Amino acid sequence: MANPDLSSPLITSDQPEVFISIDDDDGDDHHPRGFEFDHLNPINPFGFLTDAEPPVRNPTTVDPFRNDTPGVCGLYEAVKIVICLPIALVRLVLFGVSLAVGYLATKLALAGWRDRHNPMPQWRCRIMWVTRFCTRCILFSFGYQWIRRKGKPARREIAPIIVSNHVSYIEPIFYFYELSPTIVALESHDSLPLVGTIIRAMQVIYVNRFSQASRKDAVGEIKRKASCDRFPRLLLFPEGTTTNGKAVISFQLGAFIPGYPIQPLVVRYPHVHFDQSWGNISLVMLMFRMFTQFHNFMEVEYLPVIYPNDNHKQNAVRLSQKTSHAIATSLNVVQTSHSYGDLMLLNKASELKLENPSNYMVEMAKVESLFHVSNSEAVRYLETFSSMNPDSSGRVTLHDFLRVLKLKPCTLSEEIFEFIDVEKVGSITFRQFLFASAHVSTQPLFQQTCELSFSHCDADGDGYISIQELGDALKPTIPNLNKVEIQGMFMFLDDDKDQRISKNDFLSCLRRNPLLIAMFSPILATT
Repeated sequence: MANPDLSSPLITSDQPEVFISIDDDDGDDHHPRGFEFDHLNPINPFGFLTDAEPPVRNPTTVDPFRNDTPGVCGLYEAVKIVICLPIALVRLVLFGVSLAVGYLATKLALAGWRDRHNPMPQWRCRIMWVTRFCTRCILFSFGYQWIRRKGKPARREIAPIIVSNHVSYIEPIFYFYELSPTIVALESHDSLPLVGTIIRAMQVIYVNRFSQASRKDAVGEIKRKASCDRFPRLLLFPEGTTTNGKAVISFQLGAFIPGYPIQPLVVRYPHVHFDQSWGNISLVMLMFRMFTQFHNFMEVEYLPVIYPNDNHKQNAVRLSQKTSHAIATSLNVVQTSHSYGDLMLLNKASELKLENPSNYMVEMAKVESLFHVSNSEAVRYLETFSSMNPDSSGRVTLHDFLRVLKLKPCTLSEEIFEFIDVEKVGSITFRQFLFASAHVSTQPLFQQTCELSFSHCDADGDGYISIQELGDALKPTIPNLNKVEIQGMFMFLDDDKDQRISKNDFLSCLRRNPLLIAMFSPILATT
């Protein structure tokens, strides 16, 4: 359809016209042929947008962010902690002294240095050796008296970029001591007390994960520094967050777009009683547990260098896949499509006090690739879903679904629920709700359909929808609406709560709740 506007029909004249008839469930068993409500062959209430159903993906049972031992479990651990308390005090002192000395050495190395665009001068780098020695003392204070290494780092001119899985805050400390690389870090890390100064001395590349411009600038800096042998090699954690080491989650492409050879590094923390991953455990508790262990095990393996093909742009994804596969194979773990967005959903579910927060992870990397739904949009959908009172297994019934979306029980509302309930079990999960909502909102005609629906509802053309106009518009879809039900839907669509529905209110509400566009399907059939 070329140059569509609100006055042109959604179905052009050279195509057969389609009329959608939806009857209320008032006890009349007669329905037009093809529109019987059938659990085995349900009607698609969004057929005016697309005949396709939401893609179905089986949820993974892997939780890559869960720490296995967030608390002290068992008599052995309790006794060991008591025995190690005096040792922990000594370690705490060593940690504090090492951090302070390293901070002062770093301040001295940075004093008067203004040219951050070019590599740090050699005499300043020599001062940073004091800080590197202090980081080894910090590792010792955390119980890493020895660290097992396998393989060797490739020369900087061969592999200017190294990538690693990310399990704890220990890896950046170790890599600073071992390789003194330039790192890519979040902008927020610059404000960390003491640590922020040391990060700056590593000639850090800052990035804001929520800013596309910042991510683009970071890729440019990675390419610039990787191309110059006078800079240290670059270190990136492409997973973008810490995991428990039992899976390799989706990789961000920043390390791979420049097209330089990559050396993967693998970190393991073998354990029996204490999981050292930074998952659902506070930093203070994690540090305390580390201080009160006789020894914490850590293994680092340098894998063979992975080389890109000639066409860098076409092979950034392939290079990423080869690297993640190499790391997952070395760790002998699965690869999943989880990303930082799943951690945001996990934290939001915990904040909303939902039972079993891991039920609300959806493998956001796959969702983003399918629907281009951002992490913040997914969190907003979760807020809506949480208001539907999900049970302990994370499922919502028809009654609560209708209650939140202000829908009256009828044939149409049941069809909308059936559209989401791909398993046909009478309840829906957040994953199904998100997939269905995103599937509808990303249809090519969705925005135009919303605008056309507003124009039809605004019968007097004054730019606003009144309660009377809304009731008249919904009668063909949901007959026998009473004043209270119309008022409830009116308030739901009134986004700014100014007692009138503007076009901006209407479109904003439908963007947040795209499944409601089905209420206006008869409007589209008669236009």
